[in-house]
Amino acid sequence: MAEIQFSRGIAEDVVPDVRLTRSRDGSNGTANFYFEKPVALSQESTQDITGMYLVDEEGELVSREVNAKFVNGEPEALEAVYVIKSVEEWDRFMRFMQRYAEKNGLGFSKSE
Repeated sequence: MAEIQFSRGIAEDVVPDVRLTRSRDGSNGTANFYFEKPVALSQESTQDITGMYLVDEEGELVSREVNAKFVNGEPEALEAVYVIKSVEEWDRFMRFMQRYAEKNGLGFSKSE
């Protein structure tokens, strides 16, 4: 099990575009998530967005940096940033992403 939630216990069905950056020494980095037309912003959703929760069998990783984008007053997307502050956090995040990618058929491409 590996899923992303915006309200505890409710999995987001939309698979995000994820962009990773990492310092040269590997000591820190960021993961930028972009969810186009997420279920969490749909009119059917009645739950408050309380953060982004990356949940798997090891536990959960949490980010409070979640912003909604609106176009002409209509919800369009959610952007979230997960900040990684150590090599251990990077390794843990990558284990989550490996599980999430396998579950959702995602690929990884490294920029040169």
